[in-house]
Amino acid sequence: MSKQPLGFFDSGVGGTSVWKEVIKLLPHEDTIYLADSKNAPYGRRSKQEIIELCVKNTEYLLDRGCKLIGIPCNTATTNAISYLRDNYDVPFIGIEPAIKPAALNSTTKKVGVLATKGTLSSELFNKTHAEFTTHVNTIEIVGTGIVELIEAGKKDTVQMRELLIGIIEPFMISGIDYLVLGCSHYPYIKDHLAELLPARVKIIDSGEAVARQTLHVLKNANLLNLKKELGHHYLYSNLKTDVLSELTTEVSNKSISLLDF
Repeated sequence: MSKQPLGFFDSGVGGTSVWKEVIKLLPHEDTIYLADSKNAPYGRRSKQEIIELCVKNTEYLLDRGCKLIGIPCNTATTNAISYLRDNYDVPFIGIEPAIKPAALNSTTKKVGVLATKGTLSSELFNKTHAEFTTHVNTIEIVGTGIVELIEAGKKDTVQMRELLIGIIEPFMISGIDYLVLGCSHYPYIKDHLAELLPARVKIIDSGEAVARQTLHVLKNANLLNLKKELGHHYLYSNLKTDVLSELTTEVSNKSISLLDF
């Protein structure tokens, strides 16, 4: 089993931001990544629809022998990971907005959360929110339109900048000192947000934490691939491959294919 690949799926190309953190920490692991761009964004779908899509993606990865499945998608994690863990005998690594470190380290006690509607309305998000933000004012904003522009290859456009200026206005008014990115697509606009927000605002996402947790789970389960060669990476999209290719140009040993899944 240790030589089997790690599997990842996301509601599109955004999860590659987390996937890259994992392969940076675990360079000898082979991986399979599914970009379900045809159904993106998951954040506007019902919980039942999200679970059904996650089941389909999970079974595709398990059919290809994946020893662990990572879910970089916040919406998929918060809505479906409990169901997946109850129904499949494989480790799942999920992702949640990094509310805890933001709330604990905020000096203004005002924290912004930029996420999808599906994440912000989920039971898991609200449980985490209730646990760590008792004495913190959180300003939650749905990033409507951001995922669609990234999926269309328009992350570095005037259109994106204008969209972000409108979205972040409540953060500017409220005086936050931390901004939590609650969608796997959003690290790809981190530089834009840093340019638009005051310098005091620290922007955090969960990519490195997911990579560390993946390493921890593989070690404990004796599933680390001990080969000396660098891993091979197979990336699939069910809509188009150009944006997926553009976002992963720095990754070697990869192949990208269009596949219906």
